[in-house]
Amino acid sequence: AAAAGAAAAAAAAGPSADMVARMYEGREYEEIKLDGMRKTIAARLTEAKQTIPHFYLRRDIKLDALLKFRSQLNKQLEARGVKLSVNDFIIKAVANALQQVPACNAVWAGDRVLQLKPSDVAVAVAIEGGLFTPVLKDADMKSLSALSSEMKDLAKRARERKLAPTEYQGGTFAISNLGMFGIDNFDAIVNPPHAGILAVGTGVKKPVVGEDGELTVATVMSVTMSVDHRVIDGALGAELLKAIVENLENPMTMLA
Repeated sequence: AAAAGAAAAAAAAGPSADMVARMYEGREYEEIKLDGMRKTIAARLTEAKQTIPHFYLRRDIKLDALLKFRSQLNKQLEARGVKLSVNDFIIKAVANALQQVPACNAVWAGDRVLQLKPSDVAVAVAIEGGLFTPVLKDADMKSLSALSSEMKDLAKRARERKLAPTEYQGGTFAISNLGMFGIDNFDAIVNPPHAGILAVGTGVKKPVVGEDGELTVATVMSVTMSVDHRVIDGALGAELLKAIVENLENPMTMLA
């Protein structure tokens, strides 16, 4: 029985390094050793995908009002050297939505759920050889320009590997934006102990049917929310995603 158990464990972990190397004998390859970061990412993502019951909710978001509002704000902020990105608005929209649907502002803690009061939003930042997910604490309380400069600072220091552990630990919910790489949509893996992660695609001009049934062109961004079903059920997750969409489609209300 012990041998069978060991065999099952080995099968779950996949073939050993030696077995894989034997399969590619005679083929030219370079062996790349894993650094600590890659090992940590591999372990955490494997654990996340195997232990978290993920489900996925998708929505399209019309961006035209936001893009217009952003360009107006940026003209006014130019003198202060501030330039807001669409991602800054997404951070704010998620932070506000977590306040509007407080049951989703929670983390899985083994035998209980911890429901947080502040909106601590994590944002995935790609760096050479991996990624960091710095956390913008109290994001619901901060202005767009404050979030923008904090995000720039965190992303810069993430790329230089100068973040303190306290800056990338915690948070209840994450954002992963691959829009700048031309990705239309994707499904992200929940980063434990977070309850969810929003995968953001690129904004694309598409024909849409307007309120009165007429055909118009709109800039549409596709998002997919991956959710930990142990913390958030389907209807509750749908309510959170609806709140995120409403914040982004009515951007002025985010400043109220």
